[in-house]
Amino acid sequence: MSGSYDAEVQDLMTRYFEGLYHSNSDILRTVFHPDLAYVNGTEGTYEHMGLDAYMTRIDARTPPASRGDARDEVIERITFKGTRIGMVEARMTMMGRNYQDLLTIIHTDQDWRVLTKVFSFVERKD
Repeated sequence: MSGSYDAEVQDLMTRYFEGLYHSNSDILRTVFHPDLAYVNGTEGTYEHMGLDAYMTRIDARTPPASRGDARDEVIERITFKGTRIGMVEARMTMMGRNYQDLLTIIHTDQDWRVLTKVFSFVERKD
């Protein structure tokens, strides 16, 4: 399943990366589903939270953009299962870490949203 969905999910991911880089919860609220499950699966730092707790964390964060952090982000794969669900595999570097994201997406009555964000990171050596 692809076509127009690819373009819509590419736009979703553009907002995802922008929102994270600028620590902008207003942008990120257009990306995440209200029932978001945020899961950090990094060894030794497991945590789970919902949308509001995650947006509070984003609002308290010093934006990587304000520090001039280099941006490196890639969508590795987008997979659709029918017309309403899919998965995005992505990676990005920010805040001195390399992140690996598995994002499940769902098509609401309006647009695509991230329903679950499961990720892990490793500290950068440089």
